[in-house]
Amino acid sequence: MGWWQISTDTLAGSRFVVSPLAETVASLRTLERAVAAHPRERAWLERWLPAYRSRQSEEPLSARIVRAALTPRWSADFLTPAPVPPPAGQEPDTFAQELARVRATPPERARADLAVALRRPLPAALDRDDLAGRSADVLEWVWTRAVEPEWPARRRVLEADVVARAAQLSRGGWAQALDGMRPGMRWLGESRLQINTYDNPPRELDGAQMVFTPVTADVGWVCWDISHRYGVVYPCAGALADTGRAPVPQALGALIGPARAGVLVLLASPLSTTQLTALTGQGLGSVGRHLRVLLDAGLVRRRRDGRSVLYFRTAAGDGLVRAAG
Repeated sequence: MGWWQISTDTLAGSRFVVSPLAETVASLRTLERAVAAHPRERAWLERWLPAYRSRQSEEPLSARIVRAALTPRWSADFLTPAPVPPPAGQEPDTFAQELARVRATPPERARADLAVALRRPLPAALDRDDLAGRSADVLEWVWTRAVEPEWPARRRVLEADVVARAAQLSRGGWAQALDGMRPGMRWLGESRLQINTYDNPPRELDGAQMVFTPVTADVGWVCWDISHRYGVVYPCAGALADTGRAPVPQALGALIGPARAGVLVLLASPLSTTQLTALTGQGLGSVGRHLRVLLDAGLVRRRRDGRSVLYFRTAAGDGLVRAAG
């Protein structure tokens, strides 16, 4: 199995980072494998897969590079750089800034990374200097057409997952927060984090920074800028990924108001006020007022979970949502 040796200082300085580039790479992986993990992703895939396949058929060399870079077991490192946490008080990197790092990959490194992903020497057709540039063009196409238009909604879902992970971390520490974050990943004890089940040599992360990045697709990977930054990209909680764009029945919106109905629909899974704020885009005060009305009406209940208060629908709330379609 592959595992990382992580010092206390490295773990204490770890950060959660939302990355538009990681979300775009995850979306590219979804397009490549053409399999959806939940209804929202299925609708997105049905909309964009034909256009993506058309684009790749017109650019067969780019299509071959992407397939080589995103193998089932390994991703070419130049395509998946570790996200850079922003300094305190500053905004995180934009997609353009992150993509510039991919484009700036030296040709010799891109060729070496691709050979590692393929686990064999590069075929002559891929022994080129424009591997990074062509890969970046594909990522830019996916971002511009299929991700950027819905990025605000996706970002709210990802931010809600970060909030949930932070709450889990405060309750149970890093061992609880890391176990099950992605398939094959678990805390082994003695400062060891298993990152996958592959037979890879361990890595020593002493003095490096760790970043954890959620994506809405059901994919994940590890990445690094050896030896100063290591990252884990993981699929965000399934309930959040599936309900981030949950439709509000028109009849329900007419009955109790569309904003309040949106809160009730999301509470099919227990959520905190902070998560609801991130998912709905409403202010904390507005969400609180909606929750009070729903509590008084017996449509939701609440329970304490560590330092958080989670809200969830009652049977009456479930019945109202179902009856409204």
